[in-house]
Amino acid sequence: MFEPLYLYIENYSSLTLTQPEKELISHTFKLKRLRKKQYYLQEGDISKYIGFLIKGAMRMYSVDHKGHEHIIRFGVENWWMGDYESYNMNTPSRYNIDAVEDSELLAISGHQMQELMAKIPAVNAMIKLLDRRSNIAVQNRVHAAISLTAEERYQNLQETYPAFLQRFPQNMIASYLGISPETLSRIRKHSMMSKKAI
Repeated sequence: MFEPLYLYIENYSSLTLTQPEKELISHTFKLKRLRKKQYYLQEGDISKYIGFLIKGAMRMYSVDHKGHEHIIRFGVENWWMGDYESYNMNTPSRYNIDAVEDSELLAISGHQMQELMAKIPAVNAMIKLLDRRSNIAVQNRVHAAISLTAEERYQNLQETYPAFLQRFPQNMIASYLGISPETLSRIRKHSMMSKKAI
């Protein structure tokens, strides 16, 4: 159950975990199982835990005053899920996180993560790299939202995270891209026709 997390930490830190370090990690993270559509976090609650997804698919989203969902991010195996602002600042979350498929996460509190970072160099190195990559991902997402056309955003998603298109329903993909389901349908149809023409 913990092997994917050990591998992830070693890959991201370029350091090898010792057996005592692995044991400390396995004693600190707690397994959390979610059924499809079950909440991991609800708007207004504080994100006390961040979770490493070992099985399933999840989404993080907000709901506007008209009841429309706006998906901020998706998560699949080997992704971290949680509201980082709420988790780090101990403030109420503006988002919901729920399971799109039956899911399993290894969850850890902010205090526990700080302890692991102090005791295990590989965890510390992993978190620093994740922070840098997260900042770049946010910057790229903002750039895409304000600079790319709907077609370019879809193409970018297709190239960067092709698994998302298989794992998440089309209405969720449309919400993530900031377009209507009808526009997404039109883009997909045009994309398929273009491929057939080649």
